[in-house]
Amino acid sequence: MSILWGSLAGLLLYLEIVYHICGFGFRACNPIYTIFLIIAWSAVEAMIIGLLKGRWKKIVYYFCIWSAIIWSGAQLVYLRIFKQPLLWEAMFRGGQDALTNYWREALEGIAGALPFLLLLILPGILAGFFLHWKNWELPSFKSLQVLRMSVILALGIVGGVATMQVGKYINADYYEEYDEFFDPLTVAQKMGVFPMLQRDTTASVGRFAGGIVDSFAGGRAGIVANAGAVVRDNENMPKENGYNKEDYSVLTGQGILEGADAKRQPGEEGSLEGKDPVILPHQFEIDFEALRGLADNDKQAWLADYIQGLAPTKSNEYTGIFEGYNLIYLTAEGFSSYAVREDLTPTLYRLIHSGFVFENYYVPLWQTSTSDGEYINCTALIPDGQFSMRKSSGNNMAFTLPRFFEQEGVDSYAYHNNSLSYYDRYLTHPNLGYDFKGCKLGELSQEEWGSKIFPMENPDAWPASDLEMMKGTVSEYINKERFHVYYMTVSGHMNYNFTGNSMSSKNREAVAGLDMSENARAYIACNIELDKALEYLLEQLEAAGKLDNTVICLSADHYPYAMTEEEYEELAGRDLSEGMDMYRNSLILWNAGMEEEPVHVKKACGSMDIVPTLLNLFGFSYDSRMYAGRDIFSDEEGMVIFNDRSFVTDSCIYNRKGKGTLWLTDEEGNAIVPEEEREDYFSGKKQEVKDRYNFSAYILQENYYSDVKEAIKK
Repeated sequence: MSILWGSLAGLLLYLEIVYHICGFGFRACNPIYTIFLIIAWSAVEAMIIGLLKGRWKKIVYYFCIWSAIIWSGAQLVYLRIFKQPLLWEAMFRGGQDALTNYWREALEGIAGALPFLLLLILPGILAGFFLHWKNWELPSFKSLQVLRMSVILALGIVGGVATMQVGKYINADYYEEYDEFFDPLTVAQKMGVFPMLQRDTTASVGRFAGGIVDSFAGGRAGIVANAGAVVRDNENMPKENGYNKEDYSVLTGQGILEGADAKRQPGEEGSLEGKDPVILPHQFEIDFEALRGLADNDKQAWLADYIQGLAPTKSNEYTGIFEGYNLIYLTAEGFSSYAVREDLTPTLYRLIHSGFVFENYYVPLWQTSTSDGEYINCTALIPDGQFSMRKSSGNNMAFTLPRFFEQEGVDSYAYHNNSLSYYDRYLTHPNLGYDFKGCKLGELSQEEWGSKIFPMENPDAWPASDLEMMKGTVSEYINKERFHVYYMTVSGHMNYNFTGNSMSSKNREAVAGLDMSENARAYIACNIELDKALEYLLEQLEAAGKLDNTVICLSADHYPYAMTEEEYEELAGRDLSEGMDMYRNSLILWNAGMEEEPVHVKKACGSMDIVPTLLNLFGFSYDSRMYAGRDIFSDEEGMVIFNDRSFVTDSCIYNRKGKGTLWLTDEEGNAIVPEEEREDYFSGKKQEVKDRYNFSAYILQENYYSDVKEAIKK
């Protein structure tokens, strides 16, 4: 009995050790809960095997061993590719996407992890050796053995529960990361991959069961739980094509600034300073009693109270400076400003170093890297677990950029140089308010979706060309009086080499003279294609007479995480271990009228701030309390929130995994937050991070913008 249980428990512990060393190196971890979990799980497996008869013993024993080995190997490869654990939701929602689009990366990930994968399968080989060549007989359990195994099972369960209760009592980070706020990567790193699996499984079962119950009950949570399909409520949901002008007419309101003296244009002398703007709050008139009356659960009640308790941001000297302008907004795949060189990427260099220049801009990495990066860029909401954009496809997304442009009769277009069906963008982006097109159909039918394809010379190249995307789309909107356009690029996609990356290969000669590794040169080479795309875009805008009244905004979806830390530091040319420097990036926010006099912004800011910032600059009447992000030019202290609830403010940098808080100083070297005030400041910011996380999650889970829209006073 003890040998059977010991072999199963030893296997799981061994797999944990190999996974941790391969995935995270020799970083410290807290294995207490993991050990209790292994004790309990191995007891269950041993009891089942011990009660079986004949050959079923070996069949189930082998299944227990090899399922754990294969699952650990899959987790290891996925972690090395995507820098995140593999969750059930990714397997069921993104499995087909991964097989059709990431098979090259998967092969490279397997090759890179091969020594560790061989270590993982070693116990399976040893099990076969002892069972077949040493004729080890698996024991059969009698009542006494079952009782002993039950005691071991109880020990594991009680120990695990006690560990969590102690963590809750002492407010330990591991309890918060595991139970209160599930961060899969942190749990896998600090506790173990099997606790991550257990937590993910219980959460997935809970979501599935809750979705079934709510679907039968007609509740809104059922809509969210089944957001892979478009479910629309005629009363609360956007209508045909994701939009109904009548529904959103309540958003139209008086301009933020009034009077001729309040109007400023980029490029005018003194246009960005020296004015006395009219200060008005960015808010709608909401009937909060009515909003609370619509609440049918604790989350909705919390949202009503939270929104009412927020102070709205106010108009400022930059409010409305782009009123009446066009907007072209790009989410750039895997973009990092460390790839930008004046000689090799002159257009990117020009845009980054003129217009608004953001010196402390960060792009966090989320669980579903590109899709979640797009989600926060387009909604200013923090992703809730994985595939938040997909989950939003059945929701009322009342406060996205296209909704506001529609108020002024402006059409909004979105393009992506990949398949129409990838990440369900053919559902999600129209629901945001865009007329969305891709360069190929993916899994969709030509008959139904053929009109949503734009022409490209090489649509099947991987990755495809951003320049070709511009050439195939600009003519659709360039001659319109006004337009808002969104691009999701793909030329900067991993992996970065000259054999499997078509854009790196295309621009290989341009980087041949760089004294850098192949990885770094290939990364710069594929971003040259993005630079060419922007160069072409600016040329076409200028030729059409639209350059001066068009704003270009570009942000990454994530940093190029396919690079190792050493390779990324080579690209950056400096150490990136301090603070959250791995996530530093550039936000392009540019207009030709600002080119000669760029405005430098030192405030800490991130991708969740883009939408409210643009709404302010374009002079739209909006409610700042509808977003997790804030207008960068508001008088609120800057805050950037990361996936594990680390954060950066204008006063400190808190790296949760590094267990360090770096307190910042002003230009004179004085502490921004005095030492005696730091404890209160820090606890307040941690609570604010939690609140913004919960706000974003509940908005998505509860389809809450529908309630808010109903409560806005007509």
